[in-house]
Amino acid sequence: MRLFKTLTVSILGLLLCAAHVSQAQQAPIRIGSTLALTGPFAATAAMQKLSGDIFVEQLNKRGGLLGRQVEWVLKDDQSKPEITRTLYEKLIAEDKVDLIIGPYATGAILSAMGVAQRYNKVLLHNTFGLPAQAKYDMQFSVSGGAYAIESVWPKLVLDSVAASNKPPKNIAIVTSKFPSVFFVTEGAREEAKKRGLKENLYLDWEFGNRDFGAIAARIKEANPDFLWVGGVGIEGNLLIDAMKKLDYSPPLSFVAFPAPSLMTKSPNGENVLALTVFEDHPPFTNNAVASTFVKTFHERGQKAGLADPSVDLMASVAYSTWQVLEAAVNATKSLDDKVLAAWIKKSQVDTVIGRMRWDGPNNFINGTDLYKVKQVQNGKWVVVWPKEFAAPGVKLQTP
Repeated sequence: MRLFKTLTVSILGLLLCAAHVSQAQQAPIRIGSTLALTGPFAATAAMQKLSGDIFVEQLNKRGGLLGRQVEWVLKDDQSKPEITRTLYEKLIAEDKVDLIIGPYATGAILSAMGVAQRYNKVLLHNTFGLPAQAKYDMQFSVSGGAYAIESVWPKLVLDSVAASNKPPKNIAIVTSKFPSVFFVTEGAREEAKKRGLKENLYLDWEFGNRDFGAIAARIKEANPDFLWVGGVGIEGNLLIDAMKKLDYSPPLSFVAFPAPSLMTKSPNGENVLALTVFEDHPPFTNNAVASTFVKTFHERGQKAGLADPSVDLMASVAYSTWQVLEAAVNATKSLDDKVLAAWIKKSQVDTVIGRMRWDGPNNFINGTDLYKVKQVQNGKWVVVWPKEFAAPGVKLQTP
């Protein structure tokens, strides 16, 4: 009788343990991050949020990760790096998230990177414009950008305008002091000199500036064939509008990273050039996953009230970041950060923006990257360069 009771208690204990294990296995995998839901970057970060929401929903319909549903623990960093740092500390130390994904914008990512390094967490990010400062060996860029963006991007842009029917002979270069675009703009100055372009004007402004009247007047006075704007967020949009108020527009203008939907809706945005890795037209949408994502983003974007619910640079790199995370977890069957980092470093992953690899310094792409030049044509962004990625029947337009 005593033996029977002992066996009964043991069996019940095992059943309870099994129940606890089962419950633990069913607990969601929690992935923490921040985005600039408010502040200067809010308009752009909204596209990254929508992409993440779509991916997590699709992922959970596929069964989640490792047989468990995924919960995205998202916090608002208010476009401020110092708040970003505090929030990632909280996500890791207090909220006990399983994995993290990087925020939007270089300064915020650098803050998150320091926290990730302190806790030995793998960090995927997609908008970091200072590759030389990404020294943590468990961080990985999913921006599609090369390590040497200060030379790769200016060459790409200047190649595109040189191939137009009105190649520029002189240039005006203006830039925000926002670290990443300032860094790339310095590279553009050097590349322009190498090509023999006369520099009619160079000036910079503090990030966060909203009054571009005086800068627009200086540009009009310089009257360049080609205007390079190292702008990020709405800075470039405001400058384009300020020039129009002076009844002036250069033959060709490039804005590094404008608020994309605002530029297409602006009557002054026509023919503006910018950088991208994806636009929602062939050949990019020939991929079935990309095509489905574009359709869903359009529908959700319209419901969310986005000014332009098209998939572009920011939306596509955000979606690709989640794709890389899913690929790493599925391949390794692990949530261990060091295991995931080791796999990502040696692998290549097909994403909606193309095949990502991390074969360059600081886990960026070595050599030519995935970036293209796009232009606003008839109120829509379309890729114009390189030619093999241009929208069907489209080429770079000049006034």
